[in-house]
Amino acid sequence: MDNSNGCFLSNMDFPIVYILLVVGIINLIIVRVFYVLYRSCKALYPRSPGPLSTLIVLGSGGHTAEMLNLLAVLQKERFKPRYYVAAATDNTSLQKARVLEDSLVDEAGVDMVGTAHFMQIYRSREVGQSYITSIGTTVVAIVHALWLMVKMRPQVILCNGPGTCIPLCAIAFIFKVLGIRWSSIFYVESIARVRRLSLSGLLLYKLHMADQLFVQWPQLKTKYPRANYVGRLM
Repeated sequence: MDNSNGCFLSNMDFPIVYILLVVGIINLIIVRVFYVLYRSCKALYPRSPGPLSTLIVLGSGGHTAEMLNLLAVLQKERFKPRYYVAAATDNTSLQKARVLEDSLVDEAGVDMVGTAHFMQIYRSREVGQSYITSIGTTVVAIVHALWLMVKMRPQVILCNGPGTCIPLCAIAFIFKVLGIRWSSIFYVESIARVRRLSLSGLLLYKLHMADQLFVQWPQLKTKYPRANYVGRLM
């Protein structure tokens, strides 16, 4: 009789241990998320001993033009190597980035400006694509973004609006929480956004994924207090 009771109690212990283990893991993840959110507001690389690998997200339309204008004043010797990423359907952004990098090498040499790499990423949804078929393409895009992030492992991410930056930034944030890699995310909202953030900017702002979010109009700073107003950069 005693043995049967002991076995019953022993069997009851397994679900309790499992529940306690799950609760403990969830608590650790929550604590880690709060730590990441707290540390994201701090200067992570004030005096880095070496260059920082940098991911630069380009987009069709004016996004690439604005990003290339920002890169014109970037300290190239500090942010290298540079990884340029654009949507697979964007046929011009990477070409413009190559022209910029070629001019930098001609002026200062590859030893000074570092190397550049050019990659494409699948889009989650094309314009006009149905929401049903976009489920499959979204899964493919996420997997591809994960592969790119594992391959690049950037320390800095620069983006300014294209939707392709969302899966990359989301994976970078997850990597922070899991302690795999710390990537500082800097988002510069487009100058065309005067009254409200773009969808990409709003997601990064609301979800606290961006370490620093910059806006170019004072009314945006008023509406989104955690944003940094830097005036017009163009």
